[in-house]
Amino acid sequence: MAGTHGGRVDRPSPWPWLVPVAALVAGTLFASSVRASQGEDLRPDQAELPDLIRAQNRTNEDRSSRVEELQARVDEATAALAPRDVQTQQLERQATELASAAGRTPVEGPALRVTLDDAKLQGGEVPTGADPDDYVIHQQDVQAVVNALWAGGAEAMMLQDQRVISTSAVRCVGNTLILQGRVYSPPYVITAIGDTDRMRQALDDDAEVENLRQWSVAVGLGYDVRGVGEQTFPAYVGSIVPQHAEVPAS
Repeated sequence: MAGTHGGRVDRPSPWPWLVPVAALVAGTLFASSVRASQGEDLRPDQAELPDLIRAQNRTNEDRSSRVEELQARVDEATAALAPRDVQTQQLERQATELASAAGRTPVEGPALRVTLDDAKLQGGEVPTGADPDDYVIHQQDVQAVVNALWAGGAEAMMLQDQRVISTSAVRCVGNTLILQGRVYSPPYVITAIGDTDRMRQALDDDAEVENLRQWSVAVGLGYDVRGVGEQTFPAYVGSIVPQHAEVPAS
């Protein structure tokens, strides 16, 4: 928010002594830049960034597949080596029961899909005097929808093409979303399996989602909710081990 000013304050101009200092600093920086770059451009070519993102996404997908393969081999080896006694069988049953709650099993059921997108500006230009941030989907918008769906009883959720769980981190950098090592551009698609009426109601009742809806009307942000029938989600393959924990005050 812009600050307020109590009145005009006249100050002497700093230019008489800033000019020679600025010239000295500029000369020093120029000489350092030449030595550091050895005559080459210090800034990377921004045009290469999309290719780098796509290459890293492919690498992450390959590594995720490899993790799934190794995890399957570990599970097979563990089952083969484990003694077939009553205690082991009990632990295996408990693990199977917990796997569903942890997102480790595929899920099928009726689903609700929410699509969020940046505003479509005429000529691609933000209106004069407007704030460009008002015309794009932000991290808090995605989080608001995700949290509302969980609160509405979502049994399983997909964000873009990835299964997510309640502890999955949603982060945005610039106008891109980063989820479990992959980078996505809008539109952002969140799909949840569960009681679709209850999830719709949770979206309608959420104050942050309501704020998003109001901005969608005011500036044209994309906000679309629709049922998509029966869907099948794959098992979650990310880590379920928390990296940080905080004990609430008693």
